[in-house]
Amino acid sequence: QVQLVESGGGLVQPGGSLTLSCAASGSIFSIVALGWYRQGPGKQRELVARVTSGGSTEYADSVKGRFTISRDNAKNTVYLQMNSLKPEDTDVYYCNGYIYFSTSQWNEFWGQGTQVTVSS
Repeated sequence: QVQLVESGGGLVQPGGSLTLSCAASGSIFSIVALGWYRQGPGKQRELVARVTSGGSTEYADSVKGRFTISRDNAKNTVYLQMNSLKPEDTDVYYCNGYIYFSTSQWNEFWGQGTQVTVSS
C-alpha cells in the first residue's frame, strides 16, 4: 500500500511562514501528481496547490503569490512553502497524491492531515 505522511504544521503569527512536507512511501510505481488540500470546520475540502510529475503547478487564487509548492522526485516528497500567512489560512492541511502502485493500477491517496493555525 501507499502512505502519505505530513509534517510541519503548527501555530504561526499573521504574516509568518511555515513549510509543510509530505513524504510518500510504500508500493509506489510512479507518481502522477502530489498536492495539498485544506479543510476547516463545516467547509468543503479545497485544493490549495498541486504539482505534476512534469513540474506543472496549480494554485488556488487565494494563495497565489504567497504559497509555493515544490517536489523532490527522488524522495517522493512534496513541500508547501507558505508565506505571508493570514488567519483565514487556518485549516487542516491534507496531502494528496495520484499514485500508480503497479504498471497499470493507480489510486488517489490522502495523508492524515496537519493543523495550521495562524493567530496572534
